[in-house]
Amino acid sequence: MLLSALALIIAFGLALRRFGYEAHLPFTVVKYGGSILWGSMVYLLLASMRVTAKHGKIAGTAALIAMCVEFFRLVHMPWLDAFRLTTAGALLLGRVFSLWNILAYAVGIAAALALDAVISTGREVR
Repeated sequence: MLLSALALIIAFGLALRRFGYEAHLPFTVVKYGGSILWGSMVYLLLASMRVTAKHGKIAGTAALIAMCVEFFRLVHMPWLDAFRLTTAGALLLGRVFSLWNILAYAVGIAAALALDAVISTGREVR
């Protein structure tokens, strides 16, 4: 179930980035909606790999990864900046540091945590 949710999040995120502006969505919805979905993706990816871990530990690890990726944007090397200019680099690492992205990641992680709690109802409590 988590992998299905993960696939949907990835599909929604890619669709938002690709068609968001064409659909005349506001910049903030496209920009931070993508960051919210990215945070959710990180949580769901970790949760699908560590199905026996506690929800809070997964959320904390996801938040740590998201913050590290965001602060890594402050590191500039020619090869890294060139990678960031590619589609894969922009989707995986982003291009510009923003504290607002960290807040958006936290919202996404919290939403995925809530979804995971609902999905895991009936399974052994983590």
